[in-house]
Amino acid sequence: MTPLKICLILHSTRSDNLGVGALTVSEVEIIRDIARDLDHRIDITVMDWTDKRTPYVGGDDITIRDLDGRVMINPRGYFAQARRADLVIDIGGGDSFADIYGGRRLRRMFILKYLTHLARTPLVMAPQTIGPFTNKTSAFFAKLSMKLCAIVTTRDDLSTKAARDMGVTRDLVIGSDVALRLPYDAPAKTDGPVKIGLNVSGLLMGGGYTGKNEFGLQMDYPGLIRDLIADFQSLNAEVHLIPHVIVADGRNAGEDDYRASQALHAEFPDTVLAPAFDSPSAAKSYIAGMDFFAGARMHACIAAFSSGVPVIPMAYSRKFAGLFGSIGYNHTVDCTSETAEAIKSKVIAGFENRIALTQEAKTALQTGQTRLKTYESALKNLCAKLIAAQS
Repeated sequence: MTPLKICLILHSTRSDNLGVGALTVSEVEIIRDIARDLDHRIDITVMDWTDKRTPYVGGDDITIRDLDGRVMINPRGYFAQARRADLVIDIGGGDSFADIYGGRRLRRMFILKYLTHLARTPLVMAPQTIGPFTNKTSAFFAKLSMKLCAIVTTRDDLSTKAARDMGVTRDLVIGSDVALRLPYDAPAKTDGPVKIGLNVSGLLMGGGYTGKNEFGLQMDYPGLIRDLIADFQSLNAEVHLIPHVIVADGRNAGEDDYRASQALHAEFPDTVLAPAFDSPSAAKSYIAGMDFFAGARMHACIAAFSSGVPVIPMAYSRKFAGLFGSIGYNHTVDCTSETAEAIKSKVIAGFENRIALTQEAKTALQTGQTRLKTYESALKNLCAKLIAAQS
């Protein structure tokens, strides 16, 4: 039996951002399910940026190859890997297929996409945010790449609309976030005070990547977080500070949720500081033990949502409302347009109405899983065709 060879790009097995890791772990779970269903071995190669963190996926079907600028432009590097592969799957880091994060990140994405097209290897866009593209040149190359892909999957209705507004006329698969599939260990329920999980974004605590508020927050985020901790503690709740971006080696410390949580824990010593998790599943298993959750990292919120914990997502971009709204969970607050007082009121109201939110989340999760099945089915059908072509 000749294995089907799948290469994953713009995924990560060892990112400090456990949200990107959650996408990769979940994608691998989907591919392994397809391999079992088709009764055919699938070998997976992940092209991954070099990082000191221990990879959180492994197995005899997994190969991890380091990726950097030299590998990207060397004909014997990524291009050769793409030619060896039967299929390339690109998840765009979840939300990076846009020009709002700067030209450097998008250029790297385009290089990988167009090298794949040049290799004439089928390229699948796994569920991800599409846009916004404010630059006409970026929009042109994004539209052309989508035209050349074997499958294009959006993870929310806003992304579908963005693609259509760009002039993309091809069939699109309307999916949802693959991290809904992220495995975890459900903790045993314990007696004691109500447990509130609060994910504090180190990025937002520091004013964004540059400290100049490039996300356009209209409120004092650090002040809001301190007020929420104080208010929840006044209700005799046990507040857990839960990081989801954990910078292991000191680089990019301004993005580190763990350092931000440590500082708040020192200020509010009655809080519980969650561990510096070593994998996305470990973080989700901890979050699953909460009675209520609020956070500014979208995949921390997805971990709560998909493990049955009522959650108030605290958005700094349209990806939050796009994802959760598309599946009927309309409890996202918007840090770019609402006041701190309004957001605090909604978060507290969500906590007080957490039983009703739990039922809403359960219904919305079923919708998200159904939408995700459309992606899994499309990918399975493509794999079956490629396996048949090997015969």
